[in-house]
Amino acid sequence: MSRFHSYLNSSTSILSEYSGKEPFSLFLKSVFRKNKKYGSRDRRIISHLCYCYFRLGKSLMDVPKEERILMGLFLVSQEPNQVLEALKPEWVDKVTSSIAEKKRFLGIETELEQLFPYRSGLSEGIASDEFSDSFLTQPNVFVRIRPGFKETVLNKLKSHDIQFEIVGEQASSVSPNTKLDQILVLDKEAVIQDWSSQQVGNELFELFQTLKQVQGDPLRVWDCCAGSGGKSIMAFDLNNSIQLTVSDVRSSILNNLRNRFKKAGINRYDELTADLSKPINDIPNHPFDIIIADVPCTGSGTWSRTPEQFHYFDESRIEWYATLQRSIVVNSMAHLKRDGYLVYITCSVFKEENEMNIERLLSKYELDLIAQKVIPGYNERADSMFISILSHAQL
Repeated sequence: MSRFHSYLNSSTSILSEYSGKEPFSLFLKSVFRKNKKYGSRDRRIISHLCYCYFRLGKSLMDVPKEERILMGLFLVSQEPNQVLEALKPEWVDKVTSSIAEKKRFLGIETELEQLFPYRSGLSEGIASDEFSDSFLTQPNVFVRIRPGFKETVLNKLKSHDIQFEIVGEQASSVSPNTKLDQILVLDKEAVIQDWSSQQVGNELFELFQTLKQVQGDPLRVWDCCAGSGGKSIMAFDLNNSIQLTVSDVRSSILNNLRNRFKKAGINRYDELTADLSKPINDIPNHPFDIIIADVPCTGSGTWSRTPEQFHYFDESRIEWYATLQRSIVVNSMAHLKRDGYLVYITCSVFKEENEMNIERLLSKYELDLIAQKVIPGYNERADSMFISILSHAQL
């Protein structure tokens, strides 16, 4: 039993040192590098216990860390485990119960209503109870298989005895701890891309088809908040004749994009570092037929994947992001063709970043709303997202 008390004490100590200023996964790596006493099994158990603490969100904040960790472990566990058997044996018989039954067993139903206390701010289409409960489940990892590699990817997964589920024509899901980089040639054969992000591809495909019928020239597409290039690779896979421009405010992440593009076989594209919170003039190949604006956001739709970000979340950031998002849209749409399309995307569940932002833009600028929807990913053990497609006569 002392070994399991040691795990609990180590987890508590690590949590006390963490400030939320960097992803918890990176912080853990630095902790384990400095403490060589932890073996691989120790690291796995301690990491899991820490994440169980964060999965309780904003609830039970006054409960001692040790007890909060064990409550989180109990709620997220679907089968008995050694830590609970050693430290909370009276809970073990209830581990396979539903989340609702576990809440009643612990007598914390009211307290857990505060797990996600911002329900009134949710976008329409996000079910508050289901979204809140999704924090207690680690999402799956989703793979988008690139054109021509479906048989290769599926055969590799089978040969390595990887359990997977086909969730679309070119997609499959695997458990969170699958080491895909040791099995697949990532970015060449397949891209790790969340299920909800892949649904955005359906909307892009429809746009590509619409514009292809109108003009014969290659479509000019600008991924203006490209990050590491996941949606650009998807756009290329949907139409490999597009004339692609990518930009981001972070030059460092564009280095990662270049490496991914090389693996993906994308050699023809323009790239620039651009801060779209301000007007910018030096854009190659503009005006564009399509601008993809996967704008910076709270990331609230991904919090079941990174619960530490929600633990340290300040509600005032919603308005800050919403203002930034509108600036990016206005400054990017200055480079959009007449009758071109802007694809506005967030991985947020907050209406202020989503439909309220679109309403403000529609009321102030000459924009048309073509389509809009929330993509609730929690039923698929995936992230949740928002997409809106706008066109304009001219800003």
